[in-house]
Amino acid sequence: MVKPNSSQNLRERFNPSKFAIKYPWLTVSFWLAVMVAGILAFSSLKYALFPDITFPVVVVNASAPFSTALDTEAKLTQPLEQSLQSLEGLDNIRSSTYPGQTVVSLLFAVGTNLEQSTQKVETLVKQISLPQQATFKIFPINLNESAAVSYAIESSSKNLTDLTQLTQEQILPEIAKLPGVLRVALLGTSVDSANGNGNPLAGQGATRVRFNGKDALAFQVIKRGDANTLEVVSEVENKVQQLRSKLPDITLTLAATQAEYIRNATHATIEALFEAIVLAVLVIFPFLWNWQATLISALAIPTSLLGTFIVMAIFGFNLETITLLALALVIGSIVDDAIVDVENIMRHIEDGEHPRQAALLATNEIGLTVTAATLTAVAVFLPIGLMGGVIGQFFKPFGITVSAAMLISLLIARTLSPVLSIYWLKPTSSRSDRRRGNVWAGFTQFYRDLLSWSLHHRGIVLGLAALSLLAGIALIPLVPKGFIPKLDRGEFNIVYTTPLPKNAQELEQLGGDTGTLLGENAESFVSEFAAPESSLVSPSFSALFPSQSPISYLLNNSLEVGKKLEVVVRKSPAVETVFTIAGTREGEPNKGKLYVKLKDNRAIATSDLQEQFRSSLPKLPGVSVSVEDIQFVDTGNQKPLEVALQGNDLNALSKAAQTIKERIQKEPGFADVSVTGVTDGEEAFQIERLNNQRVAYISANLGKNLSLGDATDKLVAAATDVLPAGVTLDLGGDSARSGEVFSSFGITLALSALCIVAVLVCLFRSWVDPLIICISLPLALVGAMLALVATRSDFGMISLIGFVFLLGLTNKSAILLVDCINQLRTTGLNRTEAILKAGPVRLRPIMMTTASTILGMLPLALGLGAGSELRSPMAVAIAGGLISSTLLSLIVVPVVYTILDDWFPRFENRVRS
Repeated sequence: MVKPNSSQNLRERFNPSKFAIKYPWLTVSFWLAVMVAGILAFSSLKYALFPDITFPVVVVNASAPFSTALDTEAKLTQPLEQSLQSLEGLDNIRSSTYPGQTVVSLLFAVGTNLEQSTQKVETLVKQISLPQQATFKIFPINLNESAAVSYAIESSSKNLTDLTQLTQEQILPEIAKLPGVLRVALLGTSVDSANGNGNPLAGQGATRVRFNGKDALAFQVIKRGDANTLEVVSEVENKVQQLRSKLPDITLTLAATQAEYIRNATHATIEALFEAIVLAVLVIFPFLWNWQATLISALAIPTSLLGTFIVMAIFGFNLETITLLALALVIGSIVDDAIVDVENIMRHIEDGEHPRQAALLATNEIGLTVTAATLTAVAVFLPIGLMGGVIGQFFKPFGITVSAAMLISLLIARTLSPVLSIYWLKPTSSRSDRRRGNVWAGFTQFYRDLLSWSLHHRGIVLGLAALSLLAGIALIPLVPKGFIPKLDRGEFNIVYTTPLPKNAQELEQLGGDTGTLLGENAESFVSEFAAPESSLVSPSFSALFPSQSPISYLLNNSLEVGKKLEVVVRKSPAVETVFTIAGTREGEPNKGKLYVKLKDNRAIATSDLQEQFRSSLPKLPGVSVSVEDIQFVDTGNQKPLEVALQGNDLNALSKAAQTIKERIQKEPGFADVSVTGVTDGEEAFQIERLNNQRVAYISANLGKNLSLGDATDKLVAAATDVLPAGVTLDLGGDSARSGEVFSSFGITLALSALCIVAVLVCLFRSWVDPLIICISLPLALVGAMLALVATRSDFGMISLIGFVFLLGLTNKSAILLVDCINQLRTTGLNRTEAILKAGPVRLRPIMMTTASTILGMLPLALGLGAGSELRSPMAVAIAGGLISSTLLSLIVVPVVYTILDDWFPRFENRVRS
């Protein structure tokens, strides 16, 4: 049995409001200090697109005098792999083997120290017994060290040679010394200037550059891994302005930058944040009809945000998509605690009590409820910060930011809000007139009548609740599954590869001999991670070209292909600029890329224009072309869909890969399907390996109407009946990361649910009340799924975060109801009387908190501004789930309460019903 005095003692312990009310100026001074510190902390935060995540990669490039890839694989690649696979923190080991050369790429777990990993690799490789005359080099690669900005360099008065010299002497040194700049790459250099006669600061190697259809030079700024992109770009922009005035005959034009989209996305999220604040505040007044109470509740928002900025600064977080999204989502929630406290104080004042006495009674009455609701929400979000892998690192800032905001808002509600209520809320002289004129009186009576009917028809209510849950489950297959929503960034890449000689006849046409140039499909992990010393052309082959080096030949060929693609791209009225680079990375003279920037006022979506180009770009013999999105996070893989066929038989791998490719090419929605790592059944010039097994990779881009989940299912189905014995299929790319997301969040949701129950049991000293409260959690499913289906939002990483957020919010209404019922029963009311009184009493705060949360998310759910594709699915899922869980909880929770009370009576009341 629950005794009144034990419940009262617990409430006393959870009522810091007494201290705050006793020392009001100390309370106000403390929160003023927090606000000042929060402003200072905010000024120290940096803007970014995503959290700082390190993807450490170490590349081992080894060579030995072997004439075939098979010999090289057996005597060089495999010994390296077998020794290196024991390294701590190693996630994947991939290799590309060529005649006489192997490149082993080691992918370490996110957050692993790159310098220490490189030292361990070097120490281990030195201990391996390699073949005679074998040599090796080791290169650490940090994918955060990305190109932040590129500028085209043009001059009407200087030729290419003079322009190159001027750039090297007067432009590159000025840019290279800027803070946050790792190196500056000179693009568009000739072979001679790149390989000896010149001295580019980055050693980029030979490239050809065109900007808007004209030959040009360009410099590319690579930022340090720990540098902030916006800060680096801002420094470069300022320096470029100075150089323009210093060099009037040189034209420096912005060719490509990450900064513009980052600025647009962060500004759009900040706008949504402010709109959420306004809407969350506006919704309070119609419920309270008191501007002082509205102001007291509203003050919780800026104060909580400023306190959260302090926590973010301590953890070193940025103002980026994830943390800004967390703040925008939590706006409607951080005002909840203050709303509940202030509303309860107002109710006591309306009953004729003095504001000070009303504050003491109301906070004592509601303290445990508010504390329980907030702590259960925090219990949901903290496990997010403890998740492992890429997903965990990505959403650690989200979980900690939300938890900090909610805990600070709880402290505000328990201290600052009661103190302000004492001084700002005044007793009402016409209480009865106000009650009669209350616009909620009719709605409250309707709810009381509905609640009374439900208590007498419990079977019908439970049946409806069960049907709604089943409906939510049935909707799950209708929601498209993905990883990251496709972003309309207004920019994309067109990547192409020109053919290399792959047999003796083609090689003789260039004046070479067989076996000295790599195969056509030389897209390896080396290319993905840009091993600095990789080379597709052997020294002996280079010696056969006294007048024109093979690199120069391949570069010119690649440039001509880029020109033909440019012609089509630049005809589109939606295209603003085209930045073409032939020889995109050192050792890859046969590869090229067109960076396409679209106009802001275009009338076509990025994905639609990509589809047009896929059908209109010229089909050139032997040239593979891929129209690709700018990556969400650079992990080395360009295409979202990738699978690896694993097996030892190269012919079987090749045949299976080509068969699967032919099948999925016929399916609508698959684009730019390619196979790498096999040689169409010919002699292996190149052998790909993944985790000590030979592999062939199949990759594809996806049309806008094909989700990643559906595409993966179709590819797996196409492969199921064609895979020969000894060949298996392994998902990669975003497909693998999507699987990681669902498994990680499955564990996290289970852990979060356990945390909710544990917190509720500790606070209520009973397992019955937590069970009743948790009934509201599955009731959110139907609303969330209906919202996702109606808006065609992906069920992926972003919407899953919304589900976790929803899990933390849906129990608030149930806690308010159950705790109030229990309090009333301890005063002697029977169960039915307590329920019928508690429901109407708690209806107003429940509706206020729900409305403020939903309206606070409305700017996000509308999907406006850059990056809206990331924000909208989360807000849609939360809003839909809150609507269904709140409406159903108001009826279902009291009904379940009565059923469990019949089974496990805890009160000594004479009459239960």
